[in-house]
Amino acid sequence: MKHNSTEAEPGTPVRHFALRLSPTPRGARLARLLATERLRSWGLPSERAAHVVAELAANAATHGRVRGRDFGLLLYVVAGTLRIEVTDTRDDRLPQARPADGEAESGRGLLLVDALADRWGVTRGLPPRKTVWAELDL
Repeated sequence: MKHNSTEAEPGTPVRHFALRLSPTPRGARLARLLATERLRSWGLPSERAAHVVAELAANAATHGRVRGRDFGLLLYVVAGTLRIEVTDTRDDRLPQARPADGEAESGRGLLLVDALADRWGVTRGLPPRKTVWAELDL
């Protein structure tokens, strides 16, 4: 596990936390728990962020899973904005928020992210990576 805290300009803290996790349900749960604890240690509200991390990590563990390849979680705070990034190695599977079947037990994760985050999107990285990100105004 790797975590850092740096300064962008004197008096303007830039806090960030990064780690790699196994693309499993356990890895997704651990992402939520560690993110919540990090946000608490920074003195930031964590409830909305914890739900967003949980959904993005669960998607990475379910839809972005490639055997032997971890997913990455990055949190950083700059100028009153918390940015959450989850990177996996399935750039061939881009997520889309779409209405779930009323009786389905899954499929609503990105609708929840859309409701909780102030902004979110997907960015392709170096193949085969993609990053799903969400920003929350603090």
